[in-house]
Amino acid sequence: ETRSASMASGVLTMMLAAGVRAVTHRPVSSTAWRSASVMLAPSRVSASRLRGGIVSMSSAASTRDLVSTALAVPSADVHFSTAPTSASEWTGDLLVALVSQSESDEAVHAELSSELNALDAMLDGTLAAVIADSGFKGKPGDSKVITLPPKYGVKRVALVGVGKKPAADAPVSAALGAGLKWGAAVAAMAKAEKATTASVALAAGTSAAEIQAAMEALYVGVCSDERFKDMHPEALKTAEERALKLKSVQLLGAPSDGEAALAKALGMAKAVVLCKAMVNAPANYLTPTMMALTAQRIAKENGLAIEVLEKEQCEALGMGSYLGVSQGAIEPLKFIHMTYKPDGPISKRIAYVGKGLTFDSGGYNIKAGAGSLIELMKFDMGGAAAVIGAAQAIGALRPAGVEVHFIVAACENMVSSRAMRPGDILTASNGKTIEVLNTDAEGRLTLADALVYAEKLGGEEGLDAIVDVATLTGAVIVALGDKYAGLWSSSDKLSAAISGAATGTGELLWRMPLAAEYGDQIKSSIADLKNVGGRGGSSISAALFLKEFVKEAPWAHLDIAGTVWANGPTGYGVRTLYRLAEEAPNTEFKEPKKDKK
Repeated sequence: ETRSASMASGVLTMMLAAGVRAVTHRPVSSTAWRSASVMLAPSRVSASRLRGGIVSMSSAASTRDLVSTALAVPSADVHFSTAPTSASEWTGDLLVALVSQSESDEAVHAELSSELNALDAMLDGTLAAVIADSGFKGKPGDSKVITLPPKYGVKRVALVGVGKKPAADAPVSAALGAGLKWGAAVAAMAKAEKATTASVALAAGTSAAEIQAAMEALYVGVCSDERFKDMHPEALKTAEERALKLKSVQLLGAPSDGEAALAKALGMAKAVVLCKAMVNAPANYLTPTMMALTAQRIAKENGLAIEVLEKEQCEALGMGSYLGVSQGAIEPLKFIHMTYKPDGPISKRIAYVGKGLTFDSGGYNIKAGAGSLIELMKFDMGGAAAVIGAAQAIGALRPAGVEVHFIVAACENMVSSRAMRPGDILTASNGKTIEVLNTDAEGRLTLADALVYAEKLGGEEGLDAIVDVATLTGAVIVALGDKYAGLWSSSDKLSAAISGAATGTGELLWRMPLAAEYGDQIKSSIADLKNVGGRGGSSISAALFLKEFVKEAPWAHLDIAGTVWANGPTGYGVRTLYRLAEEAPNTEFKEPKKDKK
């Protein structure tokens, strides 16, 4: 018996040394947690050997190494400005005329506004003739490009339909939707026509909000992700032929606040492009290490504080749930925490938590068969990309009065001899034990420890809000499709604030029930929780699982599994997260405390 006990003790010691953390973790006290977080935070990301990709073969401009390619972000050297010049006086490559649809559905074609009539007169009636001959009605999506003789000083005029003018009391989302559409149309035309200079003749009364939405869409539209093409010298000519020629875009007839809208549009657009680039990068390029290095660059360029915790630091903080997911991978985990503090007083403190699975194989419950989307599981870090994109936007545009924390528990979920197994029990950093019934429900395991970490940042006063963003469940796609994200929240006020922020950016979401009736689905007979519930309502039970790791702070969960990808990355979430932070100082997230009887 003594020998057996000794052998058992030795086996346990080896298990712990190998990183098997079952029920051995105890909750970490606030004092110990703070000490570990401060003392163990490394000053820089420790690099790991990365696999795959292109390594530098020479100093030739055509070869790119894996690290620089992974860290690169597509961009466009385009200057946006407003100009007092009228459309009839402007000269350049491409003049875009926004044409409204007639209020009468019986109209045969669109009618030119007074501003465009002056342009048409300069062009000897060309626009009116083309509109009449082609039956151009000005509906959203309608477009027509006209090549002009050199005598006019404009190479091409493009007619772009913007639909009927919104009513005076129409919601701001109508203007945003219109701006996003014509901005994307202008981007496509500028690329197709290889224009170097372009202008847009705005309709009278165009709002700053519509201008911002349009210019965001335009910038995002002209940025092409070419990082993984033309990696050999012979392809340089092809790359040059595809390169964007556009250098300037002028807005004609912009309102007085047009310049401010342009500056904000550029800051937001670059953040969305960053998000899209991260989601689009394959997993052998965007590893957890590369994500951490990207975050460090964003922090340095935008005046944010950053800590990146390594495996040892996460062990010290008792993050057994997160560690359990990561232990099967060759790539080391990286726990990323960035902080934005504004100039001046702080009235609100919030935290954004993004799911950061740079690749999800499903683990031992491996994704297999048609429809598993394993080949697209590079996008399982879409929540992290949205959070890091929001960090760039907030750092660049610097909203007042709000402190924001950006947290990502980055890792891979892989199959190996060290990987967690179905039936394992993990212990999260709040002491709750979790029975792993399905290793492909891993995102919630990483978010569990990240949420605990986030809430502890609030100290005694507590954070005003915590929002997590995750590509969490396929069930939300079944429920809401690929246009709407699902929103769950413990706070009606926070839910309303997020919904309002989304409406103000054009991003779509729908509040879903945080139904306590489904709570039994995540109860385990041998642990505190299990990581999956039943098939029905599984996106709800996933949200209920996350709620177990937030004690008191107002909390919301955005499931963006459907909206993260639409024949390519969408950049979803960046705009809403920025808008929520910008409006936070004037928003009350916390519910009034109930009087104790």
